Parts: sequence; structure tokens; C-alpha cells
Amino acid sequence: MRLLHTADWHLGRLFHNLSLLDDQRHVLNQLIEIIDREKVDAVLIAGDIYDRSVPPSAAVTLLDEVLHALCEERKLPVIMISGNHDGAERLRFGARHLRQAGLHILSDLNDFAIPVTLAIKGLEVDVFGIPYADPEHVRSQFGVDVRDFDGAHRYLVERINEQRHPTRPCILMSHCFVDGGSASDSERPLTLGGAESVAWEPMQHFDYVALGHLHGPQYRGGEHIRYSGSLLKYSFSEARQSKGVTLVDVDAQGVTQIKQIPLIPSREVRVLEGEIDTLLAQGRTDANADDYLLVRLTDRHAILDPMGKLRQIYPNVLHLEKPGMLEARGQQQLDRERLRFDALDMFSDFFNQTNGDAMSDEQARAMAELITQLQRDEAHG
Repeated sequence: MRLLHTADWHLGRLFHNLSLLDDQRHVLNQLIEIIDREKVDAVLIAGDIYDRSVPPSAAVTLLDEVLHALCEERKLPVIMISGNHDGAERLRFGARHLRQAGLHILSDLNDFAIPVTLAIKGLEVDVFGIPYADPEHVRSQFGVDVRDFDGAHRYLVERINEQRHPTRPCILMSHCFVDGGSASDSERPLTLGGAESVAWEPMQHFDYVALGHLHGPQYRGGEHIRYSGSLLKYSFSEARQSKGVTLVDVDAQGVTQIKQIPLIPSREVRVLEGEIDTLLAQGRTDANADDYLLVRLTDRHAILDPMGKLRQIYPNVLHLEKPGMLEARGQQQLDRERLRFDALDMFSDFFNQTNGDAMSDEQARAMAELITQLQRDEAHG
């Protein structure tokens, strides 16, 4: 039996106020192509299907299209759990009826110990799903004394272990932050001011653990306790990550192979660093100049409308940093002569960029006298 593990789709996400819905549709089409090419038998989606609990209608439509392609057209079973971004109640609307079509939405914590049994190619595999739940929810739902995420998650995993079939391979799905995992800026913290991580040790005896929440592909405690990672890069801190999905082969004895398959976005997320003239020259021959970019300018002088200049070459510059200017300011001596020089230097750059020529010596002297007079007037109130 071949399973595809994916997570953290975040449908409807905005990236610096730019909709990523077309980018998400692009990689989801690739996901379907992978399913066809690799002859996948079932799909596991480990939470954060949507980016917020009340998703935009276009995101709901996209999910409906993908699930139709999987469950109706390909007759594949799909098992999904809710994540911390999802509205669990809204996500499971119609869940009882959708089981008939092969879509299993596990977002009701009451049912966490009831497995979905996949019976494919003469093999039966049990899949348990733990939807995202904070300690308060677990404590009130089951009347147990758990104080943190680890205690709550450990309680749920132990209850599942008690229900496991003695001979079938068993897979666990969970949306959580496993201790020691590598996080990125785009992941919403599970709690404020408290411990949110859970231990991997209670999960080690499952044949495979399909995790969601962390956006970088990684594993903790063993290769079978794994985050598939998100569909796309959702922050510039993820620029060096490789996104994809995970293929898991299972036989009667357990997992036989785990393989990561890359997803290629329509636009990459990149960080460019350098002086503006160098970056503009490079951009004129950059075949991927429409990537989503964070630009760090190392120029140590003022630049007139740097964002406008950059976007003429790189249309999707989404964030601009100027560490060169900050470094230059940090090294300035705070004496009047140095301040006068810096102001004159900045005005000289401005004059040059607006007029196309440098100031004459006479204009420079006149401006220096004006700056000196303005600083003298400011000093005397």
C-alpha cells in the first residue's frame, strides 16, 4: 500500500498581503500528478488545510476541486485532521455523509481513538488521527489532569495505543509541535507564554507518524516520525527549504520505504542582497525575476525610491531592508561637522538622481552653508 503524506496547505493564505491561491492551485495540480505517477493508494492530510477558521470562498472552492479529483474521479480514500488554523467544526461539516465517498475528516476529539481502517490490495492498515487540541480542551473533554501540551498529547497517544489492533500496521496522524523541531516565521504559535512542544517518545512504536504544523520537511526521534512540510514557502525564513510531499510504502510488517517528492512552485521565494545597481543589472538577465523577493540593500547612502526602481525589474519585491544604511548610521560620529557632511551627502545623491548631474562646486558650497545655518538655528531653538 502506498500512502501520500501532506500537510499545512493553508489555503487562502496571504503573503505580504498578496493572495497565494493561484500558487497553491499550481502545486496542488502537481500533487495530483504525483498521485497518478506514483500510483498512490490513499492520501493523509495532517492539518492546517485552511489558513484561518473562516476561509475565503475561493479557498473552499479550491479544496472542493482537489477533493473531487481525489475521491470522486480517482476513488482514493483521503484522511484529514484539523490543525490549529482550521475551524474544526466547520471543517467537518457533512463528514458523516462524506465517508461514503472516501473522505474521512477527523476533527472531533471525541473520536480520536476510533481508527479509519484502509483495506487496499489485500492489506489492512489502521489510521488514527489526533486533531489539534490544546490542554484545556483535553482536560475538559476527558476529565483528566493535564497541564501542558505534552501531557495532553501523551494522554491521547496512550489511549490510542490501548485500542491498537495486535497485527495490523498502525499509522498515527497528529498536528503538533514535536520537541526539537525546526520552526519558521510563518507558523502560528500554539500557545502564548507556555510550553507547546510534545515528546516524540510516546509515538515511536507506531509504524508511521504523519505530522503537521512545522513547515520544513523533517523528522524527530526516527525517520518514521515525520513532518512532510507545507505546500509552499510561506515566509522568507523558509527560503532555503525544499517543499514537497512524502510517499510511504507499507506492507503487512510495517513501513518499507519513505521518500520525499519535491513540489516546484510557479514562483520561488528568495532573498537578494547587494547594492542596488548590481541587483538591477543582475535582474535584467534573471529568468526568474518575477519570484517573490525580500531585498537587502547594502548601499550606505540614501537612494531615491529604491522600491520603485527595484519593482521595474523585479515586479514581486515584497519586502525591502536597508542594513547598509543602518550600519552606516551606527558608525557616524555625532558631532556637528559629521552631521553636516552626511546631510550634504544625502542631498547630493538626491540632486544627482533627480537632475541626472552632480551639483556644481558653487551649488555644493551654497547647500553646505544652508545646512550649517539650519543646524545652528535648530541648536538655538
